[in-house]
Amino acid sequence: MLLLRRGVFVLLSSPSPRAPLAKPLLPQRPPRTLAPTARQLVAMSAPAPTPAPSAGGAGTMSRDAFRAAVTNTLERRLFFVPSFKIYGGVAGLYDYGPPGCAVKANVLAFWRQHFVLEEGMLEVDCPCVTPEVVLKASGHVDKFTDLMVKDEKTGNCYRADHLLKDFCKDKLEKDHTLSPEMVQEYNRVLAILDDLSAEQLGAKIKEYGIVAPDTKNPLSDPYPFNLMFQTSIGPSGLSPGYMRPETAQGIFVNFKDLYYYNGNKLPFAAAQIGQAFRNEISPRQGLLRVREFTLAEIEHFVDPEDKSHPKFGDVSDLEFLMFPREDQMAGRSATRLKLGNAVSEGTVNNETLGYFIGRVYLFLTQLGIDKDRLRFRQHLPNEMAHYAADCWDAEIECSYGWIECVGIADRSAYDLRAHSDKSGEKLEAHEKFAEPREVEKLVITPSKKELGLAFKGNQKMVLESLEAMTETEALDMKAVLESKGEVEFKVCTLGKDVTIKKNMVSINIEKKKEHQRKFTPSVIEPSFGIGRIIYCLFEHCFYQRAGKTEDEQLNVFRFPPLVAPIKCTVFPLVKLEKFEVVAKKISKALTAAGISHIIDMTGNTIGKRYARTDEIGVPLAITVDNTISVTVRDRDSKDQIRVEVDEVASVVKEVTDGQSTWADIMWRYPAHTTSAADEEDAEP
Repeated sequence: MLLLRRGVFVLLSSPSPRAPLAKPLLPQRPPRTLAPTARQLVAMSAPAPTPAPSAGGAGTMSRDAFRAAVTNTLERRLFFVPSFKIYGGVAGLYDYGPPGCAVKANVLAFWRQHFVLEEGMLEVDCPCVTPEVVLKASGHVDKFTDLMVKDEKTGNCYRADHLLKDFCKDKLEKDHTLSPEMVQEYNRVLAILDDLSAEQLGAKIKEYGIVAPDTKNPLSDPYPFNLMFQTSIGPSGLSPGYMRPETAQGIFVNFKDLYYYNGNKLPFAAAQIGQAFRNEISPRQGLLRVREFTLAEIEHFVDPEDKSHPKFGDVSDLEFLMFPREDQMAGRSATRLKLGNAVSEGTVNNETLGYFIGRVYLFLTQLGIDKDRLRFRQHLPNEMAHYAADCWDAEIECSYGWIECVGIADRSAYDLRAHSDKSGEKLEAHEKFAEPREVEKLVITPSKKELGLAFKGNQKMVLESLEAMTETEALDMKAVLESKGEVEFKVCTLGKDVTIKKNMVSINIEKKKEHQRKFTPSVIEPSFGIGRIIYCLFEHCFYQRAGKTEDEQLNVFRFPPLVAPIKCTVFPLVKLEKFEVVAKKISKALTAAGISHIIDMTGNTIGKRYARTDEIGVPLAITVDNTISVTVRDRDSKDQIRVEVDEVASVVKEVTDGQSTWADIMWRYPAHTTSAADEEDAEP
């Protein structure tokens, strides 16, 4: 075909086929005779991913083989490696190598641009070491636990629910001699797993004869284990603290100052990126369950009486896989829903929550997550915290199944109230009225004199408890005092009931004029597990294509330029000084344009150098084979164009910044052809 490019007719050969997209297709699970329960559908509702056939026509890989190929490439190319490897490593700790650091930095840079900058958020950076009192108020000290069992002989520890879950799933998937009654029994256990007490978990482990997986030794009864790393602040050891298990608490305790900084206006959002620490009992699944990880969290503070969002219209037409709790309970699969309809019909609780669901969808898909393997699953009733109004998880499918990577929750006013009660600081917002409003107000006035005479040193605790009564409690007390003259009243800080007499407290409903309304804001919280997102991105971008020989497969990471660790490479075709001079000139121009790149003057064949950089996901390669013009190669199509030396940096920047696609560029520059032998020459 003849095509006019830049005033010259160019003879084009037929285009080379595009490489397959990274959408692994792994074998589906064998069918069971009984329908799965709601909880199983959460984990298994969509077909398992399978690696797509490679360009060379290789067959499909098993789930384990696909994961092994990805992990092997990631570790060999130093995306990440086990920490302290020369000492045998530590479970749940990993080091990011140079390309892994670059991918992570690019993901976080895009997160800041997509959320912090576009939404005008207030970014903070708080310490990782947190005083115990803060995490006591938030509930982490008392409730941030998993149930653990020990190998009675070796002392090795395991999560009790994981052992029971793995046993039931293994039986359902591999034991085809199970009776329908046992299938139903194992399904029922999986469905109620999160609700089982320590005693119930222990009873099931004994009933099924579950033993330590490594030694087959008997196991102890389950007992709670707090997942936080404990430490002390200062040399005395008298000030206990913990390594934070999340970044959110630093934002909550700074609410008062952030509200003032924002001009005392709602709504506003604060954001934080930082390390979090969880002392996992038995870490597994690589980067998906680790003991130190990066979180990116947003706390969007909003008036609980108005959770509309002015920009909801920007995302309301988005349509993607959603998995409401009703569908889960009814045994249905996730379906495509329009976000606007999900909010208007009440499936999603409010516009602000819906807006962030839409923004999270755009963030993940622009990173390179396959939209067909991304769903938003609503929490089931037994998963919901008592204070939460609604909660959805962005789940990404990979070789491990559906993985929760982002949680988007309406946490109501729980966190600010908890810290307000514990610290004594009023973490409130206010709304000024245009005209004063007459309202009925409950007024509780304790008599300090009478309380002091009656309770002496305990006066302050009794007084604070009286003032903290809810309106219902106060009115009930008023009624009893008027009828009987005294009432028994529990003071939690004393841990006992005391007798309150009529002369000790005055409780009245008074009409007052108010100029403003004071309230505790609700919080919409999107929380991103960055390591989990990155691992799923690795799998979604990985594929293999045929090498030089029939059985040879070349690994490729099809990273979008947005997150690619290196944007381009520069290769002198052969080791000639004139080509090396041009390569250095191009490198200098790329550096000035802010484009990450590597220059390879090793003298290896061009095919080997292409294969090496394809394996770390470099989108573009510049080959210096002339002093006037060079070739630019696209990683996935392997198409090449010829560009003048002085223009090449601007062309690369145009593609890697997303201003133009590779297809756009190909129409503007003449094609360049190369021999198949050079192109497919794999690295030894």
